[in-house]
Amino acid sequence: MRLNLHFYMKKIMGLLSLLALSVSGYAQNDTGASEKKNIVKPSRDYLMLQANYENWSGTPADVKVGGIGRGFNAYLCYDFPISKSNFSFAAGLGIGTSNIYFNDQVVIMNTDADAIRFQNVDTAQDTDIYKKSKLSTAYLEAPFELRFFGNKENRNRGFKAAIGMKVGLLVGAHSKTKYTVGGTTIAEKTNTKRYLQTWKFAPTARVGWGNFSINASYNISALFNNGAGPEVFPYSVGICITGL
Repeated sequence: MRLNLHFYMKKIMGLLSLLALSVSGYAQNDTGASEKKNIVKPSRDYLMLQANYENWSGTPADVKVGGIGRGFNAYLCYDFPISKSNFSFAAGLGIGTSNIYFNDQVVIMNTDADAIRFQNVDTAQDTDIYKKSKLSTAYLEAPFELRFFGNKENRNRGFKAAIGMKVGLLVGAHSKTKYTVGGTTIAEKTNTKRYLQTWKFAPTARVGWGNFSINASYNISALFNNGAGPEVFPYSVGICITGL
């Protein structure tokens, strides 16, 4: 009887040991799975969307820039982490647009003149004749940035900043004027790039938190060709949304 009891006790202890090992292994696997679920794949900020206020620096007195200049940029970037630091380098490609408005002036681009003209319009008799006049540009742009992330594990959170340069190739430019004749609104549009520089170079900066930041840029290249217009330098300040 003692032999049988001893035999069965050994069997029971063996089964309990196996059950304890199984529970321990399950708990470890469950903890590992939970830890994996808590790991957040960091955003690489592939997409950048920017809505900007646009203006010109160095505008002469006879060029009457007015209203609120508006621009929009959209870039796809690839991010290269620098070792295991909080820094990375990014390069991308996208489109940048700008719209500059004028007070009581129209932009003359459809003549054989060697330079663009900003012609005053007489609105003394009827201020409603001229509704709007603007100069619009569009560039194929390549932004380059050195980026810093306060939270390198999840760039959708925490402080971030970047400095860089964008290079732009002019792909389109036009002037547009709206005015009324006999109660009818007429819009005249002239497409030409001949007065503007083909390339532009602009240092950039961004600072923000998470997916939102403030961005700024300033052209170090003049907008117009030498002798084809005033020596003005576009700049912009806006809001940037990044992600993906």
